[in-house]
Amino acid sequence: MKTRKAFTVLELILAIVFVGIFVVLFFLQKQSVDAMSRDEKRKTAINAMYYALEEGYYAANKAYPENIENAEVLPWIDPNLFTDPYGANIWDKGSNYVYETSDCTDGKCKSYTLRATLEKEADYIKTSRH
Repeated sequence: MKTRKAFTVLELILAIVFVGIFVVLFFLQKQSVDAMSRDEKRKTAINAMYYALEEGYYAANKAYPENIENAEVLPWIDPNLFTDPYGANIWDKGSNYVYETSDCTDGKCKSYTLRATLEKEADYIKTSRH
């Protein structure tokens, strides 16, 4: 009696189907993890801007800037934090980051809202504390 040492066509098809399912699940999970990572970067950037506005800018000027037109407005933080994960800066239209002010006079504002549009959660929002 001879014993077989080869796979049948059915066994090969089942193996390919299982591998295909695992590959699809892997890439779906990877996309989700990547989106969560980008969201965390957005939150970190908003928090850095928030503390730079509160502890740096407000402490020195007793007001908030009317806009953040470049990184020199908040020199206390890494300039790379003004760029969202897709490469748009906070002062660009279409950025994931938004800086909105209210009650402004002569370029000095009494309040602001910082917002980041997240992929996996609701928008992340920080508002002025003074």
